[in-house]
Amino acid sequence: MKMIKRMSLVAVMGIAAVSLQGCFAEVGSKEWCADLKEKPKGDWSANEAKDYAKHCIF
Repeated sequence: MKMIKRMSLVAVMGIAAVSLQGCFAEVGSKEWCADLKEKPKGDWSANEAKDYAKHCIF
């Protein structure tokens, strides 16, 4: 019974993770650039700053 609960939980978590990926704009898209422009620059990660410079400025 524990194994079934654990497998069910893993399946639900996997489905949730996959469905949430569809909610975010693709890096480099116009929507992503606009979303990042609205986000405070202090909250940007190093990867976001690099990708913003690469896709939205140049």
